Amino acid sequence: MTTPHAHLVDDDEAIRDALSWLLQSRQIPCRSHASAEDFMAADPAQMRGCVVLDIRMNGTSGLELFDTLLARDIRLPVIFLTGHGDVPMAVAALKKGAYDFFEKPFDDNALVNRVIEAMEHDARQRSALASAQTIASRLATLSSRERQIMDLILAGKLNKIIADELRISIRTVEVHRARLLEKMGVKTAVELAQLLKRLD
Repeated sequence: MTTPHAHLVDDDEAIRDALSWLLQSRQIPCRSHASAEDFMAADPAQMRGCVVLDIRMNGTSGLELFDTLLARDIRLPVIFLTGHGDVPMAVAALKKGAYDFFEKPFDDNALVNRVIEAMEHDARQRSALASAQTIASRLATLSSRERQIMDLILAGKLNKIIADELRISIRTVEVHRARLLEKMGVKTAVELAQLLKRLD
């Protein structure tokens, strides 16, 4: 997996250099991009970590880049850097899902702490997504009968009731039940219910 980085996107070289030094002083891996175009050319779909993004840049603005990321379903946490007059735009970006914004001049330590939190947030989100994808792939291996029996188990029905409802033998229910629990990687109905809650 790609190493998580703080990706700095700002057309001001002095700010990029200062932020790079600041983050590296706290052992945070970072990469600098001089424009939105440079950032997109680096393939953000493969990136991990977060983005520290200037709201106003020459060429494509930070807001336009953020809209592009959303449109492509790239969910890296974005922290905007704003000038005083840009605060209303930054607030609007928060409503669209930006992680945070900092008004210049900002408190260095507060920004770095927020970058760390954003990177941890990204790691948690990716872990949850991977877990959900694993559960979904296990569900896809169940036969239609196993899915049917699973739904009845989750509804709290006993094997005898399930057998009566489906007009099959209790032994057949037991075989399907054992097989579906094995496929889902759990031992009990309670564990099965807890596993499927992660998909919500």
